[in-house]
Amino acid sequence: MTLEEKMQQAETTIYKVVFPNTTNHYDTLFGGTAMQLMDEVAFITATRFSRKRVVTVSSSKIDFEKSIPADTIIQITGRVVRVGNTSLDIEVEVTKEEMYLDQRESAIKGTFTFVAIDEQKNPIAVMG
Repeated sequence: MTLEEKMQQAETTIYKVVFPNTTNHYDTLFGGTAMQLMDEVAFITATRFSRKRVVTVSSSKIDFEKSIPADTIIQITGRVVRVGNTSLDIEVEVTKEEMYLDQRESAIKGTFTFVAIDEQKNPIAVMG
């Protein structure tokens, strides 16, 4: 399998409903909850790609482009965008979808970096 095929195969998508208990005082998805969901999808994507233990080492440039109101369906998709020796970057996009309308739009984007580790928590090669 080529690197490109492996990257495509690792792509991960989950769907969630934005319930009122996950919203802030503006009745929109709380940013911390969004980041937690994004990190979770990024972790699954990195694990599916490497099939190794991985840990988040950074998140960068998380752009909250659109607010996400309660009673909205969200799609969270993770894609491998860079593979290094011991690390890899996962781009995560959150798309909001109106529950009762056929409307979808990108709402949040960010990148998470993971490092593969051994049982002693030392960095190891992501591939191989």
